[in-house]
Amino acid sequence: MLSNEFKINKVDKFVYVKNIDKGYVTIYLYMDDMFILGGNNYMIKSTNKSLTNKFDMKYLNVSDVILGIKIYMAYDGLVLSQSHHVEKILVKFFKEYNNIMKTSKDISVHLSKNKGKEIYQLEYSQIP
Repeated sequence: MLSNEFKINKVDKFVYVKNIDKGYVTIYLYMDDMFILGGNNYMIKSTNKSLTNKFDMKYLNVSDVILGIKIYMAYDGLVLSQSHHVEKILVKFFKEYNNIMKTSKDISVHLSKNKGKEIYQLEYSQIP
């Protein structure tokens, strides 16, 4: 990955990012799964082709679930959801759960990039 101009993410060592004039591409690795996300189709396809030339890979087309997170296309980007997972946990542990509860979350508020101090993944995973 490094020989192909990818940089390792400082926080998560299984995330690689490549920025060039034509756009960006991010690769997420988990066990034997890989998720390629890019700024345009050219970047995604060229990355996939480059990796296929070096590794025995199977291309499974566009993902709708990765690591238990459902991915939906929206008119202005992607929506990530684990509502199915939350539902399963609630049913398993709270038998009396039978309806959706409202929260005070304002859905018009969009998340912004964290500008605080980085917490490295290994340190984070060791927090009791």
